[in-house]
Amino acid sequence: MVFSSLLFLFIYLPVVLAVYYLVPVKWRNIWLFAVNLVFYGWGEPVYILLMILSITVNYAAGIVIDKKRKSGKTGKSALVICIAFNLAMLLFFKYYDFIARNLTALGLGFISPLGLSLPIGISFYTFQTMSYPIDVYRGEVEVQKNYISFGTFVALFPQLIAGPIVRYKDIASQLSYRAGDSDQFAAGVRRFVIGLGKKVLLANNIGILWDTMKAAGPSLTVAGAWLGVIAFSFQIYFDFSGYSDMAIGLGKMLGFEFLENFNYPYISKSITEFWRRWHISLGTWFRDYVYIPLGGNRRGLPRQFFNIFAVWALTGIWHGASWNFLFWGVYYAIFLMLEKAFLLKWLERAPKIVSHIYTLFIVVVGWALFAVEDFPALLRYISVMFGGAAFASSEILYYLRSYLPVLAVLAFAATPAGKAVYARLPEKARSFSAPVLILLVLAVSTAYLVDSTYNPFLYFRF
Repeated sequence: MVFSSLLFLFIYLPVVLAVYYLVPVKWRNIWLFAVNLVFYGWGEPVYILLMILSITVNYAAGIVIDKKRKSGKTGKSALVICIAFNLAMLLFFKYYDFIARNLTALGLGFISPLGLSLPIGISFYTFQTMSYPIDVYRGEVEVQKNYISFGTFVALFPQLIAGPIVRYKDIASQLSYRAGDSDQFAAGVRRFVIGLGKKVLLANNIGILWDTMKAAGPSLTVAGAWLGVIAFSFQIYFDFSGYSDMAIGLGKMLGFEFLENFNYPYISKSITEFWRRWHISLGTWFRDYVYIPLGGNRRGLPRQFFNIFAVWALTGIWHGASWNFLFWGVYYAIFLMLEKAFLLKWLERAPKIVSHIYTLFIVVVGWALFAVEDFPALLRYISVMFGGAAFASSEILYYLRSYLPVLAVLAFAATPAGKAVYARLPEKARSFSAPVLILLVLAVSTAYLVDSTYNPFLYFRF
């Protein structure tokens, strides 16, 4: 992983960018399509064929749907077949073994696990690919007749593996023409390095504390369990938002403008607000392609509750083939339904500190459900969090003292306070300090990657 990260930063990326800006504009998508497949095949060469199959089926479906619509038909059958293909592919590679294991546990083992490795990023690229034929069917985008341009959209390496989920209609015009200039490129470099620092310097360092608490076993205390899950709360935020920043930054370097994926979710004062700020691209996808088609909030409160439950059960299981992810999704569905029914009105009248504490408490407990996939271990961890062990130990107090400065930095960085302070600096101070800080973060991050063997990729399974 260390070698791959450094190889990407100092060989792959510079070569991609250099050739991209040297070739004629009309060849840029061809170059991007080729290097996108190289990037994907870097991790799992065999699954390049799966990627090409996905591109081809959805590309062809778009053309068929468009022809049907122009001839006075709906094209619905082609859309249904295409969606079925996408979901079947995701179901087979991501959930087949999970289903087989659970059927065996129930004494219905008529299928056996295959032990297939999970294609990296399959949930991300399947969802964003599937948005294209749906939007063509709805008449919201023009059909894409250039196979290379469509393939470039599907396999675009900046956000291929860890998102954000980029929908075709959001970048359709950019696939045919991207102006790009030095200011956009410079902004992309800044955004990329900020994301790299969030991932390498913040997420990785606090992730060590989470791994330590998770592995504590019988010696885990109440304080240790809470310290661990708070550490994970910071790790997953800075890890995932860091990757999103890097993707947005890389997109800018190539002339693309991707939508934001995070907006300081830990300052939220309700669970409803939290999910407007966290993983925005996924929430938007489920809203537009599942929640609203099911009826949204237009058919009364009972139907709205059903729609919320369905969306969040799917959101949970989208994250992984494990029961804990389904429980995590249902857990959030319950609180979102409560807020729709009455709680949100009460939170709006309550003191801000109360609503904020409520939100953070629900979110942190939720991350315990998300992080511990083994069901007995999850029950044990939740039990300890709520008093099922000794309160603390000298070892936990040592970890708390050691990580307290790091936790303070993380808490500050998870709010817009730092951005506000920077914005108040004189323009000359900002223009001087920005490149210095970016170079410093890049240098320290590189040194960390060279020196450390701890660089987990939390979203590889999605």
